[in-house]
Amino acid sequence: MEFALKHNTAEKARSACQVITVTQPRKLSAGGQRVDSSNKGMLSAILKRGDMEGKLGQTLLLTSGIAGAAQRVLLVGCGKESEMNERNFARVIDAIVKALTASGARDTEICPADIPLKGRDLSWKVRQATLLLGNSEYRFERLKSGKKAARKGLRKVYVNVARGEAARAAKAIGEAVAISAGMSLSRDLGNLPANICTPTYLAKQARELARGDKSLRVNVLEEADMKHLKMGSLLSVSAGSRQPAKLIAIKYRGAAAAEQPVVLVGKGVTFDTGGISLKPGQAMDEMKFDMCGAASVFGTLKAVTQMQLPVNVVGIIPATENMPDGIATRPGDIVTSMSGQTIEILNTDAEGRLILCDALTYAAKFKPRCVIDIATLTGACIIALGKVPSAVLGNNPALINGLIKSGQQIEDKIWELPLWDEYQDQLKSNFADMANIGGRDAGTITAACFLSRFTKDYKWAHLDIAGTAWKSGEDKGATGRPVPLLTQYILNQVK
Repeated sequence: MEFALKHNTAEKARSACQVITVTQPRKLSAGGQRVDSSNKGMLSAILKRGDMEGKLGQTLLLTSGIAGAAQRVLLVGCGKESEMNERNFARVIDAIVKALTASGARDTEICPADIPLKGRDLSWKVRQATLLLGNSEYRFERLKSGKKAARKGLRKVYVNVARGEAARAAKAIGEAVAISAGMSLSRDLGNLPANICTPTYLAKQARELARGDKSLRVNVLEEADMKHLKMGSLLSVSAGSRQPAKLIAIKYRGAAAAEQPVVLVGKGVTFDTGGISLKPGQAMDEMKFDMCGAASVFGTLKAVTQMQLPVNVVGIIPATENMPDGIATRPGDIVTSMSGQTIEILNTDAEGRLILCDALTYAAKFKPRCVIDIATLTGACIIALGKVPSAVLGNNPALINGLIKSGQQIEDKIWELPLWDEYQDQLKSNFADMANIGGRDAGTITAACFLSRFTKDYKWAHLDIAGTAWKSGEDKGATGRPVPLLTQYILNQVK
């Protein structure tokens, strides 16, 4: 989908369809009033006879009798102004997409300023509308056989703003397009099946991302390199798989070499059977999504690179399968991590923390400004928070608050859980420095407690995205979260 700016007044719109918002009770937006005036009160008459109340998400497509250059006019309800919030803003955009797709219009003109949302400026409205519209066209159909039918629907969106707002609006559109591209890459990787998206495939995709871009460099560690670095924890997970593990480092340099980077560490378990602690068969196909943390690192780096942000970012992706095999790690085995700390593996299905701990130790070599790990780590997170926010825990309040603020800015919500020392006792082991699980209680927190033992040398935050990285059921597929959150956080570091 292509986006472009326009500065004409509403009654001079030139597109296949002009979008006009209506609030309850039957109140036209400022642009709608201008169109109504130029049409001798035609829109007002339609509202008065009750064809459009302005209820949230209500639409009415007018295809004839409208004076002006637009071929169609789409009236869209925003509900009551007092009840408009960020969630309802998204519902308005969704209603626009559905109505325009059904109409067959190939381009449209919208005026985000006419959506009455207090507390959000024009830049936010333009960026969020662009992001939502861009994401609406995402489809994953590359593995379906047969000739693909020509896709109908929107191809171009004209965003109408005042000339004085053009620079800010253009910047907002550019950011949204980049974030949307990053989300699409993240979703593509997440949606691929595990027989294609292997650790080796992820390494190839990292090199493909960097191809022809001097700001990106990729280094891939093989299992022999990991053995040399004594990454016994990571290698304990890959032991049962015929697919070799990879540790992928993608370095984006947009600032001086001396500037400390933001380091993103993404869990890349390309398929998780649970290992010897085998998972139940129901919905096990969704364990291809267990690498969505890694996918979000790819997507964020794509967005950052597309915007050419003046900041340094490093993405670290420990990639492996977790499979049962004759040489797979067993419950009760003890391994030594890169940090030298020993781990008693009580459950091989708590494997994400085992690969992350070595990657987090490795992250220290980059002398980071901060480290953020992203992982579909615990089912307990879904029990605690559902599928609305991701969980955040860490050792630095300023970093955590910065992430929470970033999520609020771009509607990619996170919620902080406590990381108190009292929870550390649940990881005690009779035979090693720690166990890899802490029992049934507070599973998300004890998983973060485990990771905290490997992050004492820098500012660190952990994002558990188990509830937000993908959807199940009829809409099954990767969501691309938390690419918006991570990109916004990096944008804020630039500012």
